[in-house]
Amino acid sequence: MKLTRRKVLAAAAGAIASRPAFAADPPNILFIVADDLGYADVSCYGRRDYKTPNIDALAAGGMRFTQAYANSAVCSATRTALITGRYQYRLPVGLEEPIPSASNRVGLPPEHPTLPSLLRKAGYGTTLLGKWHLGRLPQYGPLQSGYDHFWGFRGGGVDYFTHKMGNAASDTGDLWDDDVKIEQAGYLTDLLGERAVKTVAEYARAKRPFLVSLHFNAPHWPWEGPEDEAESRRLRALADFDGGTLATYGRMVMAMDAQIGRVLKQLDDSGIAGNTIVIFTSDNGGERFSDTWPFTGKKGELLEGGLRIPAIVRWPGHIRAGGVTEQVAISMDWLPTLLAAAGASPDPAYPPDGMNLLPVLTEGATPVPRKLFWRFKANAQRAVREGDTKWLKIDDNTFLFNVKDDPLERANLKDRQPEVYRRLVADYETWNATMLPEDPQASSSTFTAPNYADHYGNRPRR
Repeated sequence: MKLTRRKVLAAAAGAIASRPAFAADPPNILFIVADDLGYADVSCYGRRDYKTPNIDALAAGGMRFTQAYANSAVCSATRTALITGRYQYRLPVGLEEPIPSASNRVGLPPEHPTLPSLLRKAGYGTTLLGKWHLGRLPQYGPLQSGYDHFWGFRGGGVDYFTHKMGNAASDTGDLWDDDVKIEQAGYLTDLLGERAVKTVAEYARAKRPFLVSLHFNAPHWPWEGPEDEAESRRLRALADFDGGTLATYGRMVMAMDAQIGRVLKQLDDSGIAGNTIVIFTSDNGGERFSDTWPFTGKKGELLEGGLRIPAIVRWPGHIRAGGVTEQVAISMDWLPTLLAAAGASPDPAYPPDGMNLLPVLTEGATPVPRKLFWRFKANAQRAVREGDTKWLKIDDNTFLFNVKDDPLERANLKDRQPEVYRRLVADYETWNATMLPEDPQASSSTFTAPNYADHYGNRPRR
């Protein structure tokens, strides 16, 4: 067939029209996750006793979510949902709340598609810096699940100076460069920031789109600031809960903010900030020293304070600077969102449970109503959020709240709205039947053990 200039131009136009919206110049992705950071633990969300200028600058240059949720009230379960884009209860690893740090009984199956593996298939370089907590070698690890490189720790938490899970003489530390155990002196938050700066610079020089997952351990316990090496030596083990103060916690968060600032500066210096999506969020609600106002509850609880988290997204030229959205979002939304931005697609055999947030982020679309489900083994907790209404069960206590009008979850509406209550209970049971049953052998941590009947001023009722 003879090709004319008109036919060539028509063919090119057709190819452009059929191409995914952002595939022509795929954006880099810097995905920053704090560990156990409460909803109001950064100043742009309300923290008053210290400042987080670099995280605040991200919010000023992008969009801030006021109704972002974690998939779980604990770490490894949320990370399962984050990396797969699906409810964690679809996988045995997601039933661990959390995975015991020294256990290799269960982990993320290497054959399961993940955000990094799907982006790598689309031509991205992929690196995880920091916390993994989705299974240990030899069966499980970041390199087995889609990351080209890994520098960080595999368990649930390490000391900020020794990089050990405990202080036993047999503990050789949990710091890794790919699959090789290493030792390196320094405060871990600073080391992760330095590594992230170097990694971003290397990708920029290679002119290759990248996913850099920067998963800090801050401000997870043990509560040690950058100048607390003596405190590190004093603590006998990570489970020693006599440490920490509000001031120490503030220094930990500010140290993380400073390292985030260094990485953002490197994006600018490399000339790639304009085509880089930066996300900042947390893996679950805050713990002992966190500020979760205006919510009640902490890590390990399906109250809003255990689930509601900060979430900020910046993408210059695509997301309006200084935006605030009331769109309800959840950790598993990031996989379909980022794949869409990259012009990539999920694996059809593993369809995401999460929602593509791009229309809200880039087009100012009206927030979409959501129906989200949670369960947590400790205290037999269950929850459903539909619109502004939330059904909650803790042990034998059941509640119905309007979390927009009553963010402290104090006014139990179950007797005033019995039909709504019964419908959400039925919806939960229908959804739960599609998930794996709770595993009696799975880990479950109770971080607090309040008397919920006294807490809410009523007797336990089914």
